[in-house]
Amino acid sequence: MYCGNCFRDNALVAELRRQGHDTVMVPLYLPMTLDEAPTVGTTPTFFGGINVFLSQKMAWYRRSPAWMRRAVDAPWLLKWAAGKAAKTRPQDVGELTVSMLRGEEGSQIRELEDMVAWMSGLPQPDAVFLSNALLLGFARRLRSGLGTKVISFLQSEESFLDSLPEPFRSEAWRLMAERGRELDGWIAPTRYFADRMIHRLGLPADRVRVAKSGISLEGYRDLPSRPDGGFRGSTPTLGFFARMCPEKGLDTVVETFIELREQERFSTLRLKVGGGCGPGDQAFVETLRRRLAEAGLAQAASFHPNLSRDEKVSFLASVDVLSVPSRFSEAFGLFVVEALAAGTPVVQPDVCGFREIIEATGGGRLCSTNTPSALAATLAEVLANPAELRRLGECGRQAVSERFSDAAMAREVLAETRSLLGHSRTPASPPHP
Repeated sequence: MYCGNCFRDNALVAELRRQGHDTVMVPLYLPMTLDEAPTVGTTPTFFGGINVFLSQKMAWYRRSPAWMRRAVDAPWLLKWAAGKAAKTRPQDVGELTVSMLRGEEGSQIRELEDMVAWMSGLPQPDAVFLSNALLLGFARRLRSGLGTKVISFLQSEESFLDSLPEPFRSEAWRLMAERGRELDGWIAPTRYFADRMIHRLGLPADRVRVAKSGISLEGYRDLPSRPDGGFRGSTPTLGFFARMCPEKGLDTVVETFIELREQERFSTLRLKVGGGCGPGDQAFVETLRRRLAEAGLAQAASFHPNLSRDEKVSFLASVDVLSVPSRFSEAFGLFVVEALAAGTPVVQPDVCGFREIIEATGGGRLCSTNTPSALAATLAEVLANPAELRRLGECGRQAVSERFSDAAMAREVLAETRSLLGHSRTPASPPHP
């Protein structure tokens, strides 16, 4: 499980520390799978995934002895569970999602109390950040137990919640709106997603701020500039880098590639697919391999799953243009910034926050609709003009270096946090007795 939210949070914590701020990351559910050095240190994993599941399914387990709960939090057991979690579907966890949003009133009360007790032993924080709004159930207990302010990031929660079955979908949205009123502020990565969640949760607009996501530029700065000829190899290459799943539009990219290959001028085009591929994604990937084989293009496409960070940077620097036509409400799309950092322009559908990022960087093009034909038409325009391809890549690379680095992200988050805390309308509750 390679989670873009985890990548972003880990990079933010590392940069906040570099800028001199005492920052602690508290991991939840399962061991984090990252392609950069983790910032969790010796902090234990709270809300261990197995304990959370058993507390939800078995009432007697909520009263189980502490030694039993510690046993199922063993690192080796959680790593085993992480492989199974890759097969989890939102449709299967509606009841659990609602319980987590109920916080101290939910089935995971013991996990919540354990986490608050551990955090009480730390110096009192100026603020606790929730990684995303699915953790809003923690806010009330954190405020009372730590006497601190609570701010939540917004990171693509909308699509997950909308995929829950009823009645859990409506109840989850209701609980988020209710619990959200108790927060001191929100930080979204794009104006698009901030406005979406203001509307859907009924949030006060002045409490929702925007701080762009950023990445560590280590390894990217050393990459050579794109050749004058525009293409990085003897033939042009279309790239995809994200989780290999329908939600990210990998099948759309495959169909787009097949359509482009039918044109004489792109008869040598190649496709490179990279990104996370867990047990739950493998069957989908196999159907796409068969589709490519049926089109006679099996040898023209290659798949590169679960790359290390260095391998990811090399992958992005090896393709000429990247496209990840996500089907769900993408709050940001870290893959866009990663590609641009490597000097690789992007072609994205004009949905979600993609317009916002592309306009801010000048590193790509938008297509009118999220279909293979529309994507193929825009990609054809870019691939047919190597000089423009090179210009877009260099423009995007410079913009990311200046405005979408981890350092820039940390500065924006700090600025918005100071503003939110300085104007908080909901003073923190006194410490819990």
